[in-house]
Amino acid sequence: MQKLLRLAFVLLATATFAQAGHIMQGVGSVNMSMGGAATAQPLDISGALQWNPAAISVFDSKIINFDIGAFFSSPELSSSLPAGMMGPGSPAVSGVTKDDRGVSPMPALAMVWGKEGSKHTFGASAFGISGFGVTFPEEANNPMSPSFNPTLNSNPINYPQQAGGFGHIESDYMLLQVGIAWAYEITKELSIGVQPTVNYAALELAPNPTANPNASGYPVSDKASAIGYGAQFGLFYNSPSGFKVGASYKTTQKFEDLEFENTHLNNTTSANAFNMDYPAILSFGLGYSTGDVDLAVDYRYVDYENTNGFSEKGWNQTGSVKGFGWKNINILSVGLQYKGFEKFPLRVGYTYSSNPIDSELAFFSIPATAVIENAFQFGFSHPFNDNFTINGVYHHGASGGKTEGQMLNPMMASASNPYGAVPGTNVGYEMSTDMVMLGLTYTFSK
Repeated sequence: MQKLLRLAFVLLATATFAQAGHIMQGVGSVNMSMGGAATAQPLDISGALQWNPAAISVFDSKIINFDIGAFFSSPELSSSLPAGMMGPGSPAVSGVTKDDRGVSPMPALAMVWGKEGSKHTFGASAFGISGFGVTFPEEANNPMSPSFNPTLNSNPINYPQQAGGFGHIESDYMLLQVGIAWAYEITKELSIGVQPTVNYAALELAPNPTANPNASGYPVSDKASAIGYGAQFGLFYNSPSGFKVGASYKTTQKFEDLEFENTHLNNTTSANAFNMDYPAILSFGLGYSTGDVDLAVDYRYVDYENTNGFSEKGWNQTGSVKGFGWKNINILSVGLQYKGFEKFPLRVGYTYSSNPIDSELAFFSIPATAVIENAFQFGFSHPFNDNFTINGVYHHGASGGKTEGQMLNPMMASASNPYGAVPGTNVGYEMSTDMVMLGLTYTFSK
């Protein structure tokens, strides 16, 4: 099973970067262009399979979707030290480091088997539903450099570990979810749905703060992987008047431990395990369709505070990090589709997400800066014939300001300073994202 999921992961989840915490706000061109809203407005099979398996009951044909996107992100990491921190008479130091990761692909694959007159509808999907990743190079203007000039841009958090920083910071986390869905029409208006899920996650960290540091500092990890399991349940009501209501609950996706093999700066090796689950998500949706207009509104509640890897916070006694310490978040998605132009429906979408990161814990989430507060989407579709339809979307997101707090040091942790905050210091990050995605929908002839 793990080998099969790893192969699917390589083919379908080459890179995934989340927009709401570490959760993708939508899946595929159509759903992304509606801001991710689909719990009560299933305009396409990908959105329905992602957010409410009961909603696939509206499809009475065999349909396949494939989408591929190009994702651009521009995280910036900044930090500062007060005057005197680097020695008597030393000036204040500050700087900004820009991410140099570049473009990342985002694929999605879904299929639904529906039949007119049948109460049963089936679906299958393989989506990259979660991820984060940064690449911040080591600061060249650092105290170990002969040409060090603290009055110029110099980012202390990216100093070499021998100089008190983290050096080169890189993370790469991706989660592929494979689901098999079944929807049943209790009545013509009311459907239920269930979707067991199998997940494959992989994480690589440099440095690896979940490992115990040694005299040379924190190590660099290999790429560790883990299998997880869960399910999703849904209800969908589709009234004859065009008004729709939906609700779904995705359980916590429980993972086995990520088992890292680490290499320290002094070339010694170590191993450690870290458990990171995927949070439970409760979704409610409203939809309305009339004439040339489809409207969708979704609300989601993401339970980070009861999820392994996110609920824990602070340091272990050995100096390793317990977890991210994220708060629960609220997500609001709104989408509108206008079908007044012949064979060219247009869509606009907006997504709002609250920030899961408290300022006092911002330091712990440096490897996972992909938090977008406001996201805007514009999309379209064009059916070439009864079988083929092309879909597209453009996305832009912004973090809505900097997430920042003090630098933390486990050696300074105490009862009155539980996280080891270093007085006078600051670390923060912000980012914007852009994406262009195209998809192809094929509807098999009945």
